[in-house]
Amino acid sequence: MAIFNEIRLTNIKGDVFGGVTAAVIALPMALAFGVASGAGPEAGLYGAILVGLFAALFGATPTLISEPTGPMTVVMTAVVASLIASDPDQGLAMAFTVVILAGCLQIFFGILRVGHFVTMMPYTVVSGFMTGIGIILIVLQIGPFLGQPPPAGGVIGTLSALPSLLQNISIEETCLALGTFLIIALIPSSYRRFVPPQLLALVVGSVVASLFLAGEVRVIGAIPDGLPEFQLPVFEMRHWQIMMANALVLAMLGSIDALLTSVIADSMTKRESDANKELVGQGIGNIASGLFGGIPGAGATMGTVVNIQSGGRSALSGLSRVAVLLVVLLWISDLTAMIPLAVLSGIAFKVGLDIIDWRFLSRAHIVSSKAALIMYGVILLTVFVDLIIAVAVGVFIANLLTIERLTAAHADSVKAIRDPNAEELSRDEQTILKETNGSILIFALGGTLFFGLAKAISRQRAVLSDHQALIIDFTDVPSIGVSSSMAIEDMIKDDLKAKKPVFITGANAAVIDRLQRLGLLQELPADALVKDRSTALQMATQMLKTQESSA
Repeated sequence: MAIFNEIRLTNIKGDVFGGVTAAVIALPMALAFGVASGAGPEAGLYGAILVGLFAALFGATPTLISEPTGPMTVVMTAVVASLIASDPDQGLAMAFTVVILAGCLQIFFGILRVGHFVTMMPYTVVSGFMTGIGIILIVLQIGPFLGQPPPAGGVIGTLSALPSLLQNISIEETCLALGTFLIIALIPSSYRRFVPPQLLALVVGSVVASLFLAGEVRVIGAIPDGLPEFQLPVFEMRHWQIMMANALVLAMLGSIDALLTSVIADSMTKRESDANKELVGQGIGNIASGLFGGIPGAGATMGTVVNIQSGGRSALSGLSRVAVLLVVLLWISDLTAMIPLAVLSGIAFKVGLDIIDWRFLSRAHIVSSKAALIMYGVILLTVFVDLIIAVAVGVFIANLLTIERLTAAHADSVKAIRDPNAEELSRDEQTILKETNGSILIFALGGTLFFGLAKAISRQRAVLSDHQALIIDFTDVPSIGVSSSMAIEDMIKDDLKAKKPVFITGANAAVIDRLQRLGLLQELPADALVKDRSTALQMATQMLKTQESSA
């Protein structure tokens, strides 16, 4: 596996143009997310540069644009607020340490090769989670949208303070935020190819504020020019639980965000990227961002799609984007000082609306009532309780419902056959079974015996216990899970204890290996492992006749 991402010089024009276009979109978003997080606009810009640089160098999706995103900003906002509240002096430094820890966890995820599992999360959970994130971002922007600092206490604090916010509304800033939102929302799609609406709204809002509202609206203020300074991680043992929990949330969310965007990029460019290597690249980017006072980031869908549509095809596009943002940081950062905070609030408000999964939200109840309930439950837990709890509960319930459906669908694959006229038997097998007057039980299994079928196996065994010989047919079983194998073990041991002959037939290498690991084959006679069912029937019949004659 190559260390660096795919950087080619065969498409310089397309890559540079794609990177420049992505940078134009990234600038207002980075500033908006930096302000929204509470870490400051410069933290958003540092994050856009550092996460974008190292993810482009060490990731696996050449066209992926990585930068601060709405979902990551929502989590970072809570991290900054909680840590500053508990330790005003070191809270912000600890928040950046959480970003570093999140990056380390992402690298750990990549080393463990769990990348492909991240994209296997049920859509109902992903949809509910992202919609909840969008709602949180919208609620947190209510204060700045109305011209006031965001209230403490997150979503609940903001909703509680809503009467006060409305009473003290700043008409100038609210009109500016609303105008910014309308420019982004209403600009015709035919113009979006030439002028990114976020940049247009940023420029128009800033010009209007400087010409007509100078001194009447709050602005960003001066951003430190030059490169960001290295910051040693700050870790307080009394806060280690909350720091690790928040780092895990950021790592999981960043991994989901990046890999889902990577899937979109791969589908647009007709290629397949290494999900685990991408996680390592994202982790390195977030570690670098935290070490230099930047907020966390992930693969950004908007920037990635624009990059590809503008001609970007290799990681050179991501590096070009970083170069443009570095120019802004080093030489023209003074221009950002007069950007109104209300304009950034309008941009973030629109991002929150775009994060909400309107496409599925409008028809979830039509597709499946259970899926709709899961989605709504995840939304409520995300907004009002906790992000990790929301995902954990959603995945748990969705998996339970999936197991229930799979178990019901595969229940017919567990068949206890004792009727000589059963259609599953050949004529010769029917003849042999008639001779024994139903004293031989054939336990025919089919498909992958996952743990959901263990109950079905036990139920069948309990109902049909009055037999003299047992044949377990694994002919149509490719593999067997631990739970099902334990249920079969109980069945075999009960019959062996009762001195009843037991035969295993049709087992492939994987099934035999599992039975050997359980120690079952060692307890059975040497001739119990039979190639086919007919032979097993003949052997069982012969043994029963021998037992009758000896009795």
